[in-house]
Amino acid sequence: MSGEFSQAPPMIAAGEPKAAPLAALSAIGSGCRDASTPVFAAIDLGTNNCRLLIATCLNGVFQVVEAFSRIVRLGEGLSHTGVLSPAAQDRAIEALSVCRQRISANGVTHSRLIATEACRAAANGPAFLSRVENECGLKLEIIDRETEARLAVMSCEPLFDRTCRSALLFDIGGGSTELAFVEALPTGKTSIAAWTSLSIGVVSLAERFGGRMVSEESFAAMVEHVARLIDDFPDREIVAKAARSGAFHLLGTSGTVTTIAGVHLGLRRYDRRKVDGLWMKQSDVSEIVERLLSTDFSDRSRNPCIGIDRADLVLAGCAILEAIRDAFPADRLRIADRGLREGILVELMRQHGGHAMQVEAPPAWIGSSE
Repeated sequence: MSGEFSQAPPMIAAGEPKAAPLAALSAIGSGCRDASTPVFAAIDLGTNNCRLLIATCLNGVFQVVEAFSRIVRLGEGLSHTGVLSPAAQDRAIEALSVCRQRISANGVTHSRLIATEACRAAANGPAFLSRVENECGLKLEIIDRETEARLAVMSCEPLFDRTCRSALLFDIGGGSTELAFVEALPTGKTSIAAWTSLSIGVVSLAERFGGRMVSEESFAAMVEHVARLIDDFPDREIVAKAARSGAFHLLGTSGTVTTIAGVHLGLRRYDRRKVDGLWMKQSDVSEIVERLLSTDFSDRSRNPCIGIDRADLVLAGCAILEAIRDAFPADRLRIADRGLREGILVELMRQHGGHAMQVEAPPAWIGSSE
C-alpha cells in the first residue's frame, strides 16, 4: 500500500496478518528517517477507545513515530440497545478522521486497522464500518476474540517471567475481557495453552451496575457477576492448578491495570515508561482497589491517572480484576502498557521486514516491586 495520497485519498485497507514479535521502544519524528523506510500503522477501535500507533523498524529496533488515543465510548448504551448510537458513531468518526490524517502525514506503507467488541456485538456494526470507509477512507476489519487474545499475547510476550512455568494474561476491554493461559516452552518461547473471552468489559459492566456511585454491595455484585462468567471457562481448573503451583504470575494489559499502577506509584502525570513492565505485589493491588472503592466520583476524576473520562469506569475494571485474582490467585501481577496495536505491528513488521522482532521488556529496575 502506498503512503502517497491524492486529494481524494484511496481507501486504506486492512493488512494481511501473519507472524510474530519487535525490539526496544524509542520515539522518532518523521523527519529523522530515510524516505525508503517502511512505515507501519495499527488502529484499534474498541468499545471505549480509538487508538493509533505508527512505527518503523530501523536496524531491528522498533521505533514509535506517532501515537494517538482518544476515548470515544463507541459502545455507550450498546448493552441496552444492541446498536451503536448516532452520537457514539460521530465521536468515533471524528477520532478516526484524525487517525486518517496522521496516517497520511506520516507516509504509512503498511497497515492493519481493526475493530473489536462494540462492532462485533452491534447489529449495525457492519453499517457503521461502511460509514467509516465512506467518510474517513479507512477500511476496518472486525477481528474475532481469539485473534484479539493472540495479538495481546504477542505484544506482551517479553514481559512473561521466564523463571515461571506459566502465566495468565488478561486484557480488560470496554466490552469484553480476554484471558490467555500461557506456558513456557523449552525453547524459551511461550505458547497459548488455553484461552477464553468473557462477554463483559468496563463499559458494559458499569452500565449494568452503575459506575459513578459504587457501594461495597454493588461492587461485590459486579465481582460475583464476572466470577460466574469465569466459572464457564472450560480450562478454569487447569489454570487454577497452575496458579496454586507457585511458578505462575498474572500479566494484565488494559487501562484498568495501568491506572492501578499509576495510582500505586503516585504519579502526578501518567508515564508509560514507569508503568510498562512494573511488578506489583497482590497486597499492593488490594490496597489500591480498596482505596479507589472508598473514594467518590469527583475524587476519582481529579486523580491524574484516572481523569474525568475514566472515573465512572475504573471501579468496574477493578471488579473484573478482583474476579480474576480470586479465581487465579498469584503472588505477583505484572503491568503491561501495550496491547493490540503493538501486536498488530509485530505481525506486520515480521511479514514485511523478515526479522524476528519483539517489543522488548523494559529494564529490570522498572519492573521492581520492592
